[in-house]
Amino acid sequence: MNKLITPSQALAAAITRAASLQTYYTIRFLVDSERVADAYRAYAYFRWVDDNLDRSGMQPSERIDFIDRQVVLIEHCYRGNPPGDISKEERMLADLVQGDPLRDSGLYAYLQHMLAVMTFDARRRGRLISAVELSEYTRHLATAVTEALHYFIGHCCYSPQSEARYLAASAAHITHMLRDTFEDNAAGYYNIPGEYLERHRLAPQDVECKPYRAWVSERVHLAREQIQAGKEYLTQVESLRCRIAGYAYLARFEVVLEVIEREGFNLRADYRERKRLGAWMKVCWSAVSSAFGSRRKEPIPGIPSAIKYHKS
Repeated sequence: MNKLITPSQALAAAITRAASLQTYYTIRFLVDSERVADAYRAYAYFRWVDDNLDRSGMQPSERIDFIDRQVVLIEHCYRGNPPGDISKEERMLADLVQGDPLRDSGLYAYLQHMLAVMTFDARRRGRLISAVELSEYTRHLATAVTEALHYFIGHCCYSPQSEARYLAASAAHITHMLRDTFEDNAAGYYNIPGEYLERHRLAPQDVECKPYRAWVSERVHLAREQIQAGKEYLTQVESLRCRIAGYAYLARFEVVLEVIEREGFNLRADYRERKRLGAWMKVCWSAVSSAFGSRRKEPIPGIPSAIKYHKS
């Protein structure tokens, strides 16, 4: 007998499908069966938060009030007393926490670090950020994505707790910011350190200038190093489904890095290559072949300091 699908479940699946087909099908086919509904809720809730923060015409004070409300809401949910006057989207969060109210779980880590990402975005719009802030931003995002991956896929299986654990997601975030540079600039999100812009007398929009392209080259190099370290880490993950998801996640960003490198580190507004059938087939084949051929149990060497988070 099929379980009754709640409004929260239906809404979460619909939001996820509309936002990202890759995420939707990753959850449907790779997430542990008993956690599929919550995986949709986890993604959809923050998709909704992010879309609200990006709403046109929203005043800075309104963004701050909105994200502060979410901070309070999450805390109330973990205390077991969510407010009664919550929206249908916020109900997804309440139902999610109700399913795992522990503060030492991967879900809690995901919620806290993703909330830190959203809070930072709400407060930084329209201003330059420092190299330290950029590094912390990536650290929060990478931790959130990684802990969600291991919480929802193969949660009973072994995965190492090493410093390499978060490098794959860190590389993906670096690539994501490069890919979305034009869109983010237009919205007032500047993903290059203010110190670098000041040192080279650049504006955030001077994307085609030589110093800006030099910075892009450095970021691509860092992402490539972190991807390699992330792949090495994935060889030690016990769950085959988790390895497939991890390799697929990396492969979609490698497509973007290849284009940026091929075009001499000149960024552009759109990378349609990543959406083409050939690219999707490449991603799928790379993920499956890597996952089946990569499992090993011996520890990997320490990660060189050059590819940790705090590279300037």
